[in-house]
Formats: sequence, structure tokens, C-alpha cells
Amino acid sequence: MNKFILTTTLVIAGLTAVPLAILYYSPGAQVMAQLAVNPGQLSQSHAFLENNCAACHTPAKGVEAMNCIVCHANDDNILQREPTAFHADVGNCKDCHSEHGGRHAGMTEMDHNVLASIGRKQLEQSASEDSESAAVLAWLKAADDFPEKTSSDFVHPALTASERSLNCASCHSNDDRHFGLFGNNCASCHETKKWSLPKFRHPSASSQDCAQCHQAPPSHYMGHFNMISAKVAGKPHAKVNQCFACHQTTSWPDIKKVGWYKHH
Repeated sequence: MNKFILTTTLVIAGLTAVPLAILYYSPGAQVMAQLAVNPGQLSQSHAFLENNCAACHTPAKGVEAMNCIVCHANDDNILQREPTAFHADVGNCKDCHSEHGGRHAGMTEMDHNVLASIGRKQLEQSASEDSESAAVLAWLKAADDFPEKTSSDFVHPALTASERSLNCASCHSNDDRHFGLFGNNCASCHETKKWSLPKFRHPSASSQDCAQCHQAPPSHYMGHFNMISAKVAGKPHAKVNQCFACHQTTSWPDIKKVGWYKHH
């Protein structure tokens, strides 16, 4: 009986030694093991936590929102700015913010689908007490069931159904370069990956209707325009709303017969 136990123990020990040997001699396995223990440097902002994993990670659970909130709940820079004020009600950090990418890596990967799912969960929680939330939630559910009846005809084709449920202007109103001329339906032209419109073609360079879309900087409405800007461009009699007299359509600082000139 003792021989059987000893033999069995040796066999188990041998079987255990095999994967350990593979782990020891396999470069790829070693890298994976190291990453499991040390997944990479933290960002510069969190570098002081480099040797304090427990500050963010909860054993057997990983990174929990509460660990982030402990430090960031009273951060006025986040909660008092319009583009980021919504963080006060999110309660979900890791889906958009990731770490261990290195000192100079960005921590934010904006996923509008995740944002939409968070918003829907909040609506579901408040729908029983708030009639407006209930109405919005009902509209969203109708959009899921009958998208052809609830979707706008002017929605960017690259947007997902979840992204279409978001109100772009609620976060991006300060980014509106159209000064409200095109309304609040940003999704009619823009997608969520980038603001730029690759398919957009500027009107003819000979057009004189620039002021319909472009507003001159504050300095143009002061003495700076007559004293410097108009003289540099060789147009001393130009008016502020006559953008075409001095500017090229390639870029605002590209001045006719002068070239690239940036003096603001």
C-alpha cells in the first residue's frame, strides 16, 4: 500500500513538473506569466500607485468603480465641466478607462455604445418614479422594435442603433463650430469615431458667402483688424465679414499673396 502511494505521488509530481518545465523553457509562456503579475506601467497620473495594486484592484473581482470613486468623487475638474459632468451618475469606469498602457498612453477609450447602455440602465432605474424617463425609455424600446418608424432619415450610416439613441448636443454643444445654424442633430453629418468629415467638400474658393458658416475671431472686431490683419493681407479697405478678401479655403492662416501667417 505504501509503495502504491509513493508511486502515485511520484507520478503526480512528474505530471506537475511537465507544465512547470514548459513554463520555464518557453519564452512566450514566461512573458504571459510576467504580464499576469505585472501587466505594464501605469500612466503618469497614476504612477504613484505603481506598487499599490490594492488601491484599484479588489481580490477575485478586479477593478471596481468604487475604488476609482474613492479618489475621484470630489474632483471638481471632472464634475463641474459640461463635457464630463455626466460622470457623477455613471458608476462604471473600467469600460471606458484602462490602465497599464505606459506613462504616456491615454487612459480613455470613448465607447459611445457603452455610454448608451449606461444611460439606458439609469433610465430603467428612474422610470418608475420619473414620467419623463419612462417616456424616453418607451421611445428607445420602440426604436429597438420598429427602427424604421422611429429613426431619423438624417442619421449617419456609420452609427449603431445604440449610438443613435444618444443626444450628441448634451455633451458636445461647446464643440459646435456651426453656432447652432445646423441645429442639434450632430448625427446627421458626424460619426462617433471622429468629428472630421472626409467626404465634405468646401464650397468654391471664389465664393463670397464665407460669413454664413464662419465667424471672425474676437480680435477682428477690435482695432487689431485694421492695424495689422488687413494691412498684412494688403486689403486695408476690407470689412470683417469679407473673409474671402484675405483668406484661402485651404486653412484660415493661409493668407492670399502672403502664405501661412499666424499672428494671434
